[in-house]
Amino acid sequence: MPSEASHQTTAHGGVLSYKIADSYYNGFVPYNTPVGQSSIQREWDTYNPITDPVDPSLSCNINGAVLALQKSATVAAGSSVTGYWNQWPHSIGPVMVYMAKCPTTCSAADTSTLEWFKIDEAGLISGNLTTGLWGMGELIANNNSWTSTIPESLAPGEYFVRHELLAIHTPDQPQFYPECAQLILTGSGTASPSGSYLVQFPGAYSASDPSVTIDIYSSANVGVTNYTIPGPEVWCG
Repeated sequence: MPSEASHQTTAHGGVLSYKIADSYYNGFVPYNTPVGQSSIQREWDTYNPITDPVDPSLSCNINGAVLALQKSATVAAGSSVTGYWNQWPHSIGPVMVYMAKCPTTCSAADTSTLEWFKIDEAGLISGNLTTGLWGMGELIANNNSWTSTIPESLAPGEYFVRHELLAIHTPDQPQFYPECAQLILTGSGTASPSGSYLVQFPGAYSASDPSVTIDIYSSANVGVTNYTIPGPEVWCG
């Protein structure tokens, strides 16, 4: 088995800071008390993966709580958003970036009830399932960072941005790593996604999804060069 499968919990990571347009923001610092922490990011408490695709914490990680000193970043539609991971060891699996509009303020929102839409993704970029270049491999090559663009036509309002890595190096045991940050979106856009572009967490994935529960090392997957990224299609505006 490749060494990917032997990494322990201490080797995992998460988004600890952001560059949104031209401004930098600190994320929440896990393993520390939330008391006194002020961030645009919702609380998340552990580098451990979520392994159940219907886990109630899947929207914004464990525990996804609003901070007493919660902030939101103001940004114009069409701007770039970069998430910076403190470390990331796993090179096999897709990168996905979602957004969700909040009914009122995002600080008052229950993230498990929101309707999320995908604005960016990268799965198997080249090669085969076991030795090819994946989105997570590209993230590592980009100094543990990922940059996406908010659709310029997206209507203004308060939104979450949700970065999610799905590590699939362990046979038949998906590992989800989501983190969420709050945005106040400005601009003159009028578009909003609808229909099949919208999903909820939990609800977007299931254990029966062959892209979620997969053994990339099985004889059936030897030399396979295609992979369907789970979740909805990317909404481009």
